[in-house]
Amino acid sequence: MASSALSRIANLQRHINPADRKAIHYFYRIIFANRTNSSAKTPGIKGGNGGEGVGLVKISPVVSEALSCGKAVVALESTIISHGMPYPKNLETAKEVEAIVRENGAVPATIAILDGVPCVGLSMEELERLAIMGMKAQKTARRDIAHVVATRGNGATTVSATMIFASMVGIPVFVTGGIGGVHRHGESSKLFSTDIGIFVLAMAGASPAMDVSSDLTELGRTPVAVISAGVKSILDIPRTLEYLETQGVCVAAYATNEFPAFFTDKSGCKVLMWTLSHLVNYWIIRAYFS
Repeated sequence: MASSALSRIANLQRHINPADRKAIHYFYRIIFANRTNSSAKTPGIKGGNGGEGVGLVKISPVVSEALSCGKAVVALESTIISHGMPYPKNLETAKEVEAIVRENGAVPATIAILDGVPCVGLSMEELERLAIMGMKAQKTARRDIAHVVATRGNGATTVSATMIFASMVGIPVFVTGGIGGVHRHGESSKLFSTDIGIFVLAMAGASPAMDVSSDLTELGRTPVAVISAGVKSILDIPRTLEYLETQGVCVAAYATNEFPAFFTDKSGCKVLMWTLSHLVNYWIIRAYFS
């Protein structure tokens, strides 16, 4: 597979000008790194803060040392910083969340893509830069990673993208406010299949058929435990839970027997597993990923 991919790259390079070849080579290197999914540390990008790289993912010195020593590391997303609230409130909140993680004995690793480089663990300068950038940073899910990296863009990672980079460097736990879900009224849309593809005809006031967040599929494919406040109440929580079941995702609630709805722990949707013990939570997570 590797030789075949390199052959295709060589053919592609014959049709592009020399100035673009470096970008193309960079683009394919990160795709190859993602596909091999090697856990071995290889020489990567060294950032201005001396971060260590795994493939083309830059890890901050603090996070790198914590992972090497087996310390607890908690991944944090960055979409909430860029798209969740205005500056400087977003920066204050980001610092506060990282401080809470540290106070509880773990090392925070906020994840984002800066100048085309996936960064695991941001310095205060990088955190402030992202906060000031705000919505100019692209909201980046799994499907968007290749484009943001290849164009040397800036990306604020959603749940799905954050999970990918956390998994790549060996961070098993990720904390976020809320995950995406299944949107309401998607079942009101109709699908029409033809010989040239599938078309969606939405009924009046309906969203596209089964508008499902990529967060849900990522939860079923990437081995990272996501601790959250559930999904927003505007989403279709029963269908979200059904979709998570289909994806084989273990859903457990803490201190409530209902699936949380972001701002409230009461959604009316019961969960099969709920606990009152942090230790039990730990054993559930450990058993699920064993």
